[in-house]
Amino acid sequence: MERLSFNEEEIQKLFGHEAAEDENLERLREYYFKSAVYDQVVANLPLRILVAHKGIGKSALFQVAMAEDKEELNLPVLIKPDDIIDLGMNESDFLKTIRNWKKGLLEIIGKKVLSSLGGDTKGIHKEITKYGGKLLDFLIETFKKSYQTINIDPTKKLIVDHFLSSRRINIYIDDLDRGWEGSRDDVKRISALLNAIRDIANENKGICFRVGLRSDVYYLVRTSDESTDKIEGSVVWHSWTNHEIFVLLVKRIETFFGREIDEERLLKMPQRDMARYLDTVMEERFRGEGHWLNCPMYRVLMSLIRKRPRDLVKLCTLAAKKSCENKNNIIRTEDFKDIFEQYSQGRVQDTINEFRSELPDIERLVINMKPNKRERTANLGYVYKTDGLLKKILDISEQGQFKFANKKIASPKDLAAFMYKVNFLTARKETPTGITRKFFEENRYLSSDFADFGFDWEIHPAYRWALQPDDPRNIFQSLELTSDDL
Repeated sequence: MERLSFNEEEIQKLFGHEAAEDENLERLREYYFKSAVYDQVVANLPLRILVAHKGIGKSALFQVAMAEDKEELNLPVLIKPDDIIDLGMNESDFLKTIRNWKKGLLEIIGKKVLSSLGGDTKGIHKEITKYGGKLLDFLIETFKKSYQTINIDPTKKLIVDHFLSSRRINIYIDDLDRGWEGSRDDVKRISALLNAIRDIANENKGICFRVGLRSDVYYLVRTSDESTDKIEGSVVWHSWTNHEIFVLLVKRIETFFGREIDEERLLKMPQRDMARYLDTVMEERFRGEGHWLNCPMYRVLMSLIRKRPRDLVKLCTLAAKKSCENKNNIIRTEDFKDIFEQYSQGRVQDTINEFRSELPDIERLVINMKPNKRERTANLGYVYKTDGLLKKILDISEQGQFKFANKKIASPKDLAAFMYKVNFLTARKETPTGITRKFFEENRYLSSDFADFGFDWEIHPAYRWALQPDDPRNIFQSLELTSDDL
């Protein structure tokens, strides 16, 4: 049986880089698992807006899609925050902001296309203006007139020929949340951008925009600007099931060892059967206590992630590094135990950083959800009936009122809905095979209602060690693991 050393290079190759843009593209494509969302995003449509929480895989999807574009001789253009840093700034008139975005984006796209194919970008703004903003017409005429005289290699010539035939460019705009603070100006700027790309796509049939937006960014823009109802039909929500994430992990392990993998077969396979693929990397069972005693290791992993692939990458990477320190040749129970608190603190900080723009005082809310002395004594504090949850939030609110970024005072029901929406809370129901946990459904993301639909409420297991670092033993005794997906 193959065994690993778990050095830094080996760990990254095995589990992948947590940031797709920093991953080796060849390795990314080797282990990338295409969910149903992939086809929705790369469809030949003028506008696709990929919305998801951080760590879901928006950037990874774009990286793979751009690589496939290049193989198919399509023209992919990646627009990063640095490219648009000065666009849509310091303008009070919303319509002028949209116009500035349109002019700036057309120039950026034109320059990137021409420079990638050896064309001259001098005076491009004036040339595009002559064509009335019809960028595709400008590029087609430019290539027809001059590409035969340009010193261009055969591959680039094939791309130009394909472009002249297909008349299509795929534009990827990613990382728009970099520097995002949720201010009124931030919201206005992103809203103007979305209006601008919609206009450009309508005026240039063949330009397809694919935009990645963090869910909290989309939420604030969507609820602050009524004009964004026109782009709602272009939104694709990116989410995963735990089973898909398990398949993703297995594919990374198997491709690391150079073995062939059948994704469709894995998707139909019970998790208890898939677990054998983990044997070369980690212990089969968790040697814990309480509900964790001799539990299959995959159930521990699936219970501690928030249906985000990045959570699994972080969890396994931290444990693998600890395994190296402990001189183990596979990841063992003690390696996971040693990093649970670090992993949990990271997830709390992620949540605070991601959603502070929506609820500025989120840290006070989250930290005060920890069990108080009475709750610890009664072995309570993480699982609530609806009435108990609202009472807990009311007690926290009495220490100081909470307000959302839009200045609206947050009621206990508002705060409960918010914590459910950001995955701090999950809906919980006991079943004969174990605990079933349900996350906030994406198609209800814009709802502010907190409905009681027969489930209890539970602070997600990923946060437990950060909220109760002084008593990890209690967590093992009280935390019931997610049921097996049969």
